[in-house]
Amino acid sequence: MWDDAFPSFLIGLREGLEAGLIVSILVATLVRAEARSRLPQVWTGVLAAIAVAMSFGAVLTFTAASMPQTAQEAFGGVLSVIAVAFVTAMVFWMRRSARNLSSELKQKVTGALAMGSGMLILTSFLAVGREGLETALFLWTTAQAAGESAGPLTGAAIGLLLAAGLCWGLYRRVLKINLTKFFTATGVVLIVIAAGVLGYGLRDLQEGGVLPGKTAYAVDLAGSIDAGSWYSTLIQGVFNLMPTMTWLQVVAYVAYLAVVMTLFVRGVRVTAPKAKPERKPETVTQRSAGASGEGSAARKPAARRRPVWVVPAAVVAVPAVVAGLFVALGRPKPAGDQTVAVSETDCGKGFTAPEPGRQTFQMHNTGRQASEVYLVDPSTNAVYGEIEGLAPGTTRDLVATIAGGTYAWRCVPASGKAVTSKAVTVTGGGAAKPVAPVSEQDLAAPLKSYKAYVGKGLDTLAGQTRALQHDIEGGHLDKARTDWLTAHRTYASLGAAYGTFEDFDKKIDGRADGLPGGERDKDFSGFLRLEYGLWHGRSAKELTGPARQLSTDVAGLGKAFPSQDFDPGDLPLRAHEILENTLQFELTGDTDEGSGTNLATADANLAGTRELLTVLKPLLTDRAPKVLPTVDTDIDRVQKLLDAQHDGGHWTPVEKLSDADRRRLDGATGQLLEDLAPIPDLLEIRKSA
Repeated sequence: MWDDAFPSFLIGLREGLEAGLIVSILVATLVRAEARSRLPQVWTGVLAAIAVAMSFGAVLTFTAASMPQTAQEAFGGVLSVIAVAFVTAMVFWMRRSARNLSSELKQKVTGALAMGSGMLILTSFLAVGREGLETALFLWTTAQAAGESAGPLTGAAIGLLLAAGLCWGLYRRVLKINLTKFFTATGVVLIVIAAGVLGYGLRDLQEGGVLPGKTAYAVDLAGSIDAGSWYSTLIQGVFNLMPTMTWLQVVAYVAYLAVVMTLFVRGVRVTAPKAKPERKPETVTQRSAGASGEGSAARKPAARRRPVWVVPAAVVAVPAVVAGLFVALGRPKPAGDQTVAVSETDCGKGFTAPEPGRQTFQMHNTGRQASEVYLVDPSTNAVYGEIEGLAPGTTRDLVATIAGGTYAWRCVPASGKAVTSKAVTVTGGGAAKPVAPVSEQDLAAPLKSYKAYVGKGLDTLAGQTRALQHDIEGGHLDKARTDWLTAHRTYASLGAAYGTFEDFDKKIDGRADGLPGGERDKDFSGFLRLEYGLWHGRSAKELTGPARQLSTDVAGLGKAFPSQDFDPGDLPLRAHEILENTLQFELTGDTDEGSGTNLATADANLAGTRELLTVLKPLLTDRAPKVLPTVDTDIDRVQKLLDAQHDGGHWTPVEKLSDADRRRLDGATGQLLEDLAPIPDLLEIRKSA
């Protein structure tokens, strides 16, 4: 957690020390001016500044949470850039003002004493409020970058507590710190951190569609750096430098660091010799002015005193209440205030035109059948949101982003015809992108192309398994091992995931798991049975039967495949499931029966996934043009990692991979699976009748 905590710790320490020094100077000035009775006014202003800063952070958090994902990314990116600007200005301001900060504040306090309690509260509020708002904004951006980690808040809390302790020590004169050197050193580190925050913010703006170049990578080290290692995590958490960065991120990072650091260091060198000790006569002036103010206050007629807690409570409560109202009024009103009824005869009862923005609809099935529920554009049938299998008598939330357009509910019961509600029109609210519906007819052409690819592959496989059979029958076991790998890679490239080939897959590539006799069981057959025998010293005579059976089963699959029932809706699933199997079985070594060629099988599975994406490309390009470029980048990354693990026909066994190589391969495959995950939803066949 320290990697996420350090930037917030530093900003908490530095900003806390700045604010603490300001408060210390205000308090010391009043004490020296013998105006201790005015100290509550200083603390009231400080409390007000803290309340405003915390309320500001709450508004940022809840405002972002109510936005759609892309809007959240754009919002976070904009605030990250603003935070960088504030932090940069703060670093330069403190470098210039550190030497004169005390005298300037004392002059302001002297003037405030003469003008009344309200002005003293305002002086302390403004002096501390600037630091508080900067801290809230910067902490919010670092917390966004850290995701769900508690590191940023923990680091900030530790930094603020340490700053409070240092300020107390400085005030009581039990500590001596060279503040000029402190603020210079922390300024250098903050500039480096701010450069990373700038890069992170620009990446968010790219993800949110505000800036171009989302897939234009200048740096892609994901294949050679373990993103989960301690050093990688530390660099990412502290400096916001990622293994994969776009050209915009890299150029902005380098340019910011070069320009700002140069100006900061040059300014330190130029101004350092001019430092002078603080002049003491100011204290005398302030003391007399403070005394004058105190005496003037004493001559005023006595007024009815209000309770001392009223003003501090008010200055804390008012910002909190305002922030709460802002959040409450700004949050999208749930469309589910009136439940939307669903049944096989009446769909969308109670549905009225919703407000634009992120909305939650409460869908209640009042019918007797389970039903699919879709929020659609009735003119195009495009889907904005859906619930699958809403059971009778149950209520579930459906969340959708509403923009200008026409909306209706479509209910498709388990049996019977689809029912569509009356349409409503929404005006304003920007744009929301629905998912264009996919029909069986849309998937017909990709399915035909994919079946042709598999059919051709099965013809090739039949010839390869016959050659393998002849090798074993002739006693050429060395050649059989080579031909076994060739044939097995061909089969793995055909996408045999989750029962694609029905019962033939278990016969051809079934595992010994669960069989009473394990690898020696009479029902253990296929490629893995031959692999076990070829790499465990079994004789040609023992392997002849399994080799003949494999050839027979492959030939049977070749004949049966054209007439096998292949649901068009399963085709998009294969784009994810093939590599899901790979991660579960091949990359764990679970299916290795002695050859050590699991990575060769994974390579063939990757080739099968490429083929699937090729036939699905026209549908994906129309519906989600950004998905395929991202997936292609992921596939290339996995391919490079696999290519690095074989030399000619020899592949590194999974168990002999180094820990770093294994983590990289697992991580890259996991990222690929994550980016493939939307494809089944994008190309799902939605019921319409």
